Amino acid sequence: MNRDNIGAPAGVSVIETALETMPANPGVYRMLDAKGDALYVGKARNLKKRVTSYTLLSRLSERLRRMVNDTVSMEILTTHTEAEALLLEANLIKRLKPRFNILLRDDKSYPWLMITEDHPYPQIAKHRGAQTRKASYWGPFASVWSVNQTVQAIQRVFLIRTCADTVFVNRTRPCLLFQIKRCSAPCVGRVTDAEYATLVGQAKSFLSGKSGSVQKDLAAEMAAASEGMEFERAAALRDRLRGLAYIQGGDVINPASLTDADVIALHQEAGMSCVQVFFIRGGRNNGNRSFFPVHSKGEDAAEVMSAFIAQFYDDKPAPPCILLSHAPEEQNLLAEALTLNAKRKITLLVPARGEKRDVVLHAQTNAREALERKLAETAGQGKLLAATGTLFNLPDTPARIEIYDNSHIMGTSAYGVMVVAGAEGLTKSAYRKFAIKGPMAPGDDFAMMREVLLRRFSRALTEDPDRAGDSWPDLVLIDGGAGQLSAATAVMAELGLSDIALVAIAKGPDRDAGREWFFSAGFEPFQLPPRDPVLYFLQRLRDEAHRFAITTHRNRRSKKITISELDEVPGIGAARKRALLMHFGSARGVKAAGLKELESVSGINQATARQIYAHFHPGVRMVEKA
Repeated sequence: MNRDNIGAPAGVSVIETALETMPANPGVYRMLDAKGDALYVGKARNLKKRVTSYTLLSRLSERLRRMVNDTVSMEILTTHTEAEALLLEANLIKRLKPRFNILLRDDKSYPWLMITEDHPYPQIAKHRGAQTRKASYWGPFASVWSVNQTVQAIQRVFLIRTCADTVFVNRTRPCLLFQIKRCSAPCVGRVTDAEYATLVGQAKSFLSGKSGSVQKDLAAEMAAASEGMEFERAAALRDRLRGLAYIQGGDVINPASLTDADVIALHQEAGMSCVQVFFIRGGRNNGNRSFFPVHSKGEDAAEVMSAFIAQFYDDKPAPPCILLSHAPEEQNLLAEALTLNAKRKITLLVPARGEKRDVVLHAQTNAREALERKLAETAGQGKLLAATGTLFNLPDTPARIEIYDNSHIMGTSAYGVMVVAGAEGLTKSAYRKFAIKGPMAPGDDFAMMREVLLRRFSRALTEDPDRAGDSWPDLVLIDGGAGQLSAATAVMAELGLSDIALVAIAKGPDRDAGREWFFSAGFEPFQLPPRDPVLYFLQRLRDEAHRFAITTHRNRRSKKITISELDEVPGIGAARKRALLMHFGSARGVKAAGLKELESVSGINQATARQIYAHFHPGVRMVEKA
């Protein structure tokens, strides 16, 4: 043991024991706590040399000394190269979310634009998820709004259909989109196969950044139509050219020198960071998004930028060029890792002058403004949380408030929900749904609340009995009155959790918002002044829980409504179900059909037809033909 570490935390001994068998190879190391959760994930060109640094406590920051102190065990994974180690590190950080790493909270999938290729008349649509359908894809886009804007532009200029295949096949006359010149109506033959294929080709060229050639082609077509005295066609082409010019001039960031690139700019203030990303594809701005990585106050711009880039591109393709406001740590290694992941060359560039520098400065201005808004919101939220703690005599300002509500119709499709709020506002990733299992009397709201709280806090006691994590609430807010408070108090007493503050919020007799009554143990029921900021704050929390409960209930009810009787027939999957419904119009029509009619449906053979018929006519005996 190093002489400087005499009397050092037990974590140092754990690390020194691990070093005895640790190779001097590239790889990734994980420091684990007593529960086996990852405290920190790191990568190294030489594992032994890198991990040894954690035993020299005098050279570590207070944060890292705390991490070493909590370390109970270590795990390592070796790789062939340091670039592979960097990719693995980013993947593990996103998956394990170690509390001593810089964390990118980016759990949303990004929308893409899709032009299908499995239909004679391709459709343009937005798409999320796995790209399994035979189609051409463009993206990612920063938001659904950005995709919708592009789809509308494609409709206006290239007249590509947006309707689903099932709608397309059943059309007998053009829809409204044809009337307003947003579709060429291939569904009813208003455009030939060759003409529609040309439109699709032009749209793909435009999305691929070849808008100049498309513009020349349209101008040549317009001139030819005018010379041939086809003035109506020339006017239509003129309108499309105007639409194309409008699209090309409509972007704030649309540099001529960039075709496919991301612009990533960072701004730091008050110990927080905001990273702004602009997506440029095919020479068009596909929108921008703000990110607020979680990190300690001591992390500098280079560290945050490096961690952000590695985690951001862990599950999405990187463009050929990435423009940056700050040089990340180990920039060359990061570029090598991204190139390895994308299987094509990726360049990281910090421009010093010119158009590209202007684009980065614009993105950095957006990052600064977004962070200023975030800090203002956080400060306001902090004051409201502090005032809430004072109102209910909490020992400290609440860091986490959980709000509960139920929704049902006479006890059917019953759901309970949990909404979470904290210093940064509503934490939607922590929301939870509870399908009410019962048994209980229909509409028994008290029993529903008891079940939700019992399930939520029984699980919390199992997963984190020592309350070491941040998933325990300081205040539980319940939508209801004295009865709901009594039910909640009984559950908490049963679980031995009487130290968690419980408050019920109920509207007055006339259900007037602004005249809510508050019920809490140790207080007489009370109301707050109508314009009290804390009242507005608690109302917003209650209303958010109510919204989430109603949405969850409606989704469940809609799902039950869309379940067909055909789902109960053995051997009938999605394709056969679709074929039967398209042929007969409804499950009732399938139920009334005879054997011969069932056999006439595409994809339904004789054996399957007999199976369907037997399901709906269990008392009828079918005799095999000789």
